[in-house]
Amino acid sequence: MQNPDRETIGKVYLVGAGPGDPGLLTVKGKILLESADVVIYDALVSAEILSMISPHAEQINAGKRMGRHSLLQHETTELLIAKAQEHPIVVRLKGGDPFIFGRGGEEMEDLITAGVPVEVVPGVTSGIAAPAYAGIPLTHRNYSSSVIFVTGHEMAGKYRPGVNWNAIAQSAETIVVYMGVHNLDRIAHELIAAGLASNTPIALIRWGTTLKQQELVATLETIVDLVETAQFSAPSIAIIGNVVKLHDILGSISL
Repeated sequence: MQNPDRETIGKVYLVGAGPGDPGLLTVKGKILLESADVVIYDALVSAEILSMISPHAEQINAGKRMGRHSLLQHETTELLIAKAQEHPIVVRLKGGDPFIFGRGGEEMEDLITAGVPVEVVPGVTSGIAAPAYAGIPLTHRNYSSSVIFVTGHEMAGKYRPGVNWNAIAQSAETIVVYMGVHNLDRIAHELIAAGLASNTPIALIRWGTTLKQQELVATLETIVDLVETAQFSAPSIAIIGNVVKLHDILGSISL
């Protein structure tokens, strides 16, 4: 990526918006939204959080959803560079946390290469918050002392051919899968083939931490049929492991 033709006068902040509940936005993130000149936001940022943006700020939707792209990734980065040349405070508002399957690392790397000042403001990731709102602790002394986060939706031509589900199955007692609904059949099959019991509990959480939150609890063997019957779709997080058993006991949190 080429360096800007003009001297950059602004700074880009990669801000994590959290999983949806506006109460989970960080104080620093809220202050930046209130003082930003431009906010370039993703599709999964909630309307309540967008309402916190300064009325004087330019708002640009750069959201990406399965099969629907408002801007290509390189177009988003080029837009950030251009806006940083025009304004002091540019916020790149991303759902969850910028560095947890949010492409924040890619954007930050490109901005640094282009000579644009940039700072990351972490956000609460849905892989932690959604299970908590569903009454599923990712670790528990009686059920799990380890947790692993993995993407279920991989980019073609990436740095390695695919997720090693055999290694994942053997590495942690709790597995959290982001963006896995579309590949759930293959994921469940590979985890069972890797040694997980077919009756291992799994929970899917859709629209986590919002008033629309929905939960579906089953086993690796039954989850795919249940998803089809319930027409359960993205955006969803999957939690796999015995901690899911606590959902019936702890899952009484009122949103």
